This record gives sequence, structure tokens and C-alpha cells, in this order.
Amino acid sequence: MVDDEHNEAAVRTFLSCATEVARLMDLGNAADVPEAHRARRLAHAVRKPLLERTHLPEDLFDPLMAAAVYDPDPSLCRWFVEPAVYAFGRRRVMAALLDYLRTGTGVERAGAERAWYCAHVPLRANRSPAYAPGGSRDPALDESRDVRDEWQETLRLSANCPGRLEA
Repeated sequence: MVDDEHNEAAVRTFLSCATEVARLMDLGNAADVPEAHRARRLAHAVRKPLLERTHLPEDLFDPLMAAAVYDPDPSLCRWFVEPAVYAFGRRRVMAALLDYLRTGTGVERAGAERAWYCAHVPLRANRSPAYAPGGSRDPALDESRDVRDEWQETLRLSANCPGRLEA
């Protein structure tokens, strides 16, 4: 019973995050879709428009990260992470996920770990106009070695002190 309630809460949270991203992208709310499938439908609806833009509004960053972290599917959270990496840079995305790992709830930390893998997407010109041949991009946006090192250190510390990161 507790697991069912936990899963229901997670689905509602993901739906809320996906709805916010769709609202900020000025897309429909998929109200005609049953709630159990609405979040995935919204995620699917925003995926292509997110990747088609060279720049995304600043107010979209936090909702994208929240949707990525709360997405229960470890493969599909990429739909939120990849456009964020292209638009805001790998460094910023990884730093946000590191913050979730350090300060988030158990659900958020698990989601950050799922999304972390997606933050390593290869950057290709054919995936986003931000990397098109005529595009200009500051390489510092994607320099992330120090953030990766901090991530590994945080994981190491949490393994040595299991209660350290408990919320």
C-alpha cells in the first residue's frame, strides 16, 4: 500500500513537472489524455520543439531539471536532459544534478543519478542548431571535469557514510 501511494505521488510530481515545461513552451496540456499517460504525452510533445531551438528561455532551466529528475523512466529522462545540455551547457546541467544529489530527497537523488547518465550525451550539430556549423558556442559551457570529480566524491562519501545524504 505504501509503495502504491509513493508511486502515485511520483507520477503526480512528474506530471506537474512535465506540465510546467509544456506551459513554458506554450504547448497544450494534453487534458484529453488519461492522467496515467498524460506526463509521457507531454514529454513527447516538448521533446522536438526543445531540440529545435538554439536558445531556451532561462526560466525553463529549473523545470527541465525537475522533469528530468522526477521522470521515472531512466531512458526517457533524456528528453529533458539533452535539450538542457544543448541550450544551457553540460556544466550547468551536471552542476544542477550534483545539487540534487547533495541536497535532494531520496527520490530526487535517485532521479539525479538516472539523469546523470543522460547528461553525457554526445554533442552533435545535427541534433541542435546550437551546434550547427555556423553556430558559436563557448566551450566553457561544456567543460565539466571538476563537476564530474565532485559527483564521484559525493557518491564516495555517501557510500562510506550511508546516512550522510539522507533527507
